[in-house]
Amino acid sequence: MPNLVIVESPAKAKTINKYLGSDYRVAASFGHVRDLPRTKIGIDVESNYEPSYSVLKKSKKVVGELKKIAGASDLVFLATDLDREGEAISWHILKALNLKSGKYKRIVFSEITEKAVQKAIHNPREIDMDLVDAQQARRIIDRLVGYNLSPLLWKKVMKGLSAGRVQSVAVRLIVDREREIEDFKSAEYWEIEAELAKDQKVFTAKLIARDGKKIDKLEIKDDREASTIIKELEGEKYVVAAVEQREQKRHPYAPYTTSTLQQDAANRLRFSAKQTMRIAQTLYEAGHITYMRTDSVNLSAEAVQGARQVIAKEYGKNYLAEGARVYKSKARLTQEAHEAVRPTDFSKKSAELNNFDSRAQKLYDLIYKRALASQMQDAVLGITNVKITCGKYTFGASGQMVKFEGFLKIYPDKIKEAQLPPLQAGDKLNLKKLEKSQHFTEPPARYSEATLIKALEEKGIGRPSTYAPTISTIQDRGYVIKEQGRLKPEKIGIVVNDLLVKNFPDIVDYEFTANIENDLDKIASGKIKWQKPVDVFYRPFARDLKEKTGSIESEKPNLSEELDEKCPECKKNLVIKHSRNGKFIGCSGFPDCRYTRSFVSEQAQQKITAGEKQIDGKKCPKCQADLKIVNGKYGPFIGCSQYPKCKYMERIDSK
Repeated sequence: MPNLVIVESPAKAKTINKYLGSDYRVAASFGHVRDLPRTKIGIDVESNYEPSYSVLKKSKKVVGELKKIAGASDLVFLATDLDREGEAISWHILKALNLKSGKYKRIVFSEITEKAVQKAIHNPREIDMDLVDAQQARRIIDRLVGYNLSPLLWKKVMKGLSAGRVQSVAVRLIVDREREIEDFKSAEYWEIEAELAKDQKVFTAKLIARDGKKIDKLEIKDDREASTIIKELEGEKYVVAAVEQREQKRHPYAPYTTSTLQQDAANRLRFSAKQTMRIAQTLYEAGHITYMRTDSVNLSAEAVQGARQVIAKEYGKNYLAEGARVYKSKARLTQEAHEAVRPTDFSKKSAELNNFDSRAQKLYDLIYKRALASQMQDAVLGITNVKITCGKYTFGASGQMVKFEGFLKIYPDKIKEAQLPPLQAGDKLNLKKLEKSQHFTEPPARYSEATLIKALEEKGIGRPSTYAPTISTIQDRGYVIKEQGRLKPEKIGIVVNDLLVKNFPDIVDYEFTANIENDLDKIASGKIKWQKPVDVFYRPFARDLKEKTGSIESEKPNLSEELDEKCPECKKNLVIKHSRNGKFIGCSGFPDCRYTRSFVSEQAQQKITAGEKQIDGKKCPKCQADLKIVNGKYGPFIGCSQYPKCKYMERIDSK
């Protein structure tokens, strides 16, 4: 009988099926098939944290079908993703199908190509229980946090709230930044620039020193002091004191990790982290890129060779690095278990992805160029620094030009070119104009998705697979909103954060959370058993929970926001309210009047007004059909174009 290969998604199954003959049948599990129960904690704390798993309701039909096929197959290959989550999915499938030893094998590949799949089939292994245990430990710790803290939040703050371990830390980062902004005291300062000329060629220099001492940024405090300096400068001679010319090399960036891909896609393409990962998933499952959840910056020897061949052929050998470039991750607690994100075939350009929309092509192009550029020559910049004396004052001017593009040829970076006229020490310059300008120090910026991911990574919080869902979750829960591309805490997010910081400081402590990640890595590498870090975490947490629950004061924040709009049913004012499902608009006359409608953010409303039908230019995650905006009974939402055959939907204001 044919062998059975089980993967997570139909799209992945379709690609793999092309590379296997009639001796194999490929089927999808549609993700996890077992999990902890929804209605109870499912963890026996007194029996060494033994978890109790059950087949998910949505997976019962799939499990039944897989059991039938597996029973009629000679061998079952578990081909889920190669990270901890994928290993756990394979283990749960094994348990759900009750596969006996000798009946199954585990195979992994970091890219879905014919060569990689065939190599995996011929080199199977057993389930890596260390990876499974690491995933189990994360799931159990997160369940212990959520199951115990969420009811406390319902009682003390508002019904329907929930607390997550990594999500709570992310919210704290955003709240802490908001308070930095609120507490910031702006300071006034002034700058002075001179417009100078040599042989009719004009350039600008900035005042940098007085009596040989550097002028600090805030030293010139007001208009009167700036005006006094201007008067002193007007009658002086401007002479070039020194000219320094040098070359500066810019090294290419390492290929993408999950984090850097999300950051760059946000900055260059304006993609959300969730959107980036969704598109990357489709590219991976179609066999165009390597696995997109990784903290590694390594490329295989074969990939390096492929990249170098393309560079030499298309750009010339002078653009090719002298030898293969090897990169080392700078992020904290990296695993580097497999490759960086790269194209599976460097000869394939984004324009050749005919079955993908423009957003997928743009993301592929970004991945392609970053990986290719990593094996190119340095860019060479020509730097000129000039010092100009004017009595007791000194001005500085800088010039910068690209002398050799190197990797910038295909991976442009922000380089502001400025050319100075030919200058040498002793040259006398003509003063064209003196200008003073007022400035104010600015508070730190709110986090964008990109900068929040960077902060989480630098602090060792979360892992490649957690960044996008963490950011999505804290927005879906209404703790954080995105305003002009920046993450701003909602009032309810601040209240929940403050309660946790005051009463359960470890839960939202950056170092404590990073240490948990470190312990999970140790479990994955077989250095410790999974029960130990769970116990180290849970015992003090349970003690704090017991001691403080009774003493925590209830805080029921008034989250309603009155609108300048009347209820169409009773003519009282409408207000924005909060529920467990997020914001909605309701009547201030409740409970006498029960009028409600969906709340749609201003940003989402602009998209609807503009007639934007595909918010993300993406496919339905369930059936791969187009998604569209649907006007429902409670307002607009994103739904599948194949309804009622496929009933997938999501909130529009989460975009």
